[in-house]
Amino acid sequence: MNRRVVVTGIGLVTPLGTGTDKTWEGLLKGRSGVGPITRFDASAHAAQIAAEVKDFDPSLWFEKKQVKHLDLFVQYGIAAAVLALDDSGLTITDELAERVGVITGCGMGGLPTIEQYHKVFLERGPRRITPFFIPRVIPNMPSGHISMRLGAKGPNLSLSTACAAGTHAVGEAFRHIVFGDCDAAITGGTESVVCDLAVGGFGSMKALSTRNDDPEHASRPFDLERDGFIIAEGSGMIVLEELEFARKRGANIYAEVIGYGQSSDAYHIAAPPENGDGAVRCMKMALNNAGLNPAEVDYINAHGTSTPLNDRGETAAIKTVFGDHARTLAISSTKSMTGHMLGGAGGIESAFTALTLHHQCIAPTMNLENPDPACDLDYVPNTAREMPVNVAMSNSFGFGGTNGVIIMKRFT
Repeated sequence: MNRRVVVTGIGLVTPLGTGTDKTWEGLLKGRSGVGPITRFDASAHAAQIAAEVKDFDPSLWFEKKQVKHLDLFVQYGIAAAVLALDDSGLTITDELAERVGVITGCGMGGLPTIEQYHKVFLERGPRRITPFFIPRVIPNMPSGHISMRLGAKGPNLSLSTACAAGTHAVGEAFRHIVFGDCDAAITGGTESVVCDLAVGGFGSMKALSTRNDDPEHASRPFDLERDGFIIAEGSGMIVLEELEFARKRGANIYAEVIGYGQSSDAYHIAAPPENGDGAVRCMKMALNNAGLNPAEVDYINAHGTSTPLNDRGETAAIKTVFGDHARTLAISSTKSMTGHMLGGAGGIESAFTALTLHHQCIAPTMNLENPDPACDLDYVPNTAREMPVNVAMSNSFGFGGTNGVIIMKRFT
């Protein structure tokens, strides 16, 4: 079976703006989406900064009554999916519905709703819990609501693999199309957990940056002075289609998905191994799946979380996989501007990878002022770079040691 898969639509809801154009322009200009937390009083927390979505207007997407029934992570996912489908120009007819899948990723689900209704339960008792509590919090609600909203009746899945969830969703959607289970899929990731419990939990793990007095420069992947990641929210969805199916309707094509890898560190609940062993095997699997030699890759959208362990481990893994070619690769971490959207990150960064190939321009790694000596590759520091990019890789690595890698190539 030789079914090729292409990206035909992109929808983004990010701390840099709602809509693909706003976000992409912000990335290329090196704009930061990080600022003081506004969703709750964070004064008791060590980390008081986050990358929040600032311009999202739910009334553009939902009736007022609907908004009360949907946690933000679901709202973001639906909005990004609608934007992606509109961008693709695909019309899901009754005849086509069974051939269109929805596969999404989410790390933590509706944690703010859990926080809210636990308080209601303690103060007012169980009878005051809304009947929409469960449908608001479970992680598969984005895929369920997207399918209902858009009429997609094909495979419907939600993956919850921590920070690799969005990438795994895109990879599984790619496979479903290759295997013939569907001809198109709406896929990506979504997350919104800027709340007391999440910030407190990650803070107790010493995982978050505490550069509260300088939020715009707090996310600094590969920099010697990095001190943790920035919790972020948002959604990135893309439309994938089988190539001939897309060609028949004259679709615009951003890029072609050609490889997917997944692996487990089998090492630690949160920390990657210093040598990046799991990431090595995952990147090698994706390269093998794509039928590529390492030297054929031009660019990597790195996981690049701005934590000491991740950035060193990912750099070591890239050196192992790519050998001498690692020195000529362009690598960047867009989390330096968007923060880390956890389960949403892989969907957004898959979209960024497709946009990189389409526009032949690489977003920079911002705030890279004093590189860690262990991180000594070309991370496209501080300024976007126009250059030929034929093949690009996107990395995502999650708690529990789960890894996902997507490879795309320029479509000509």
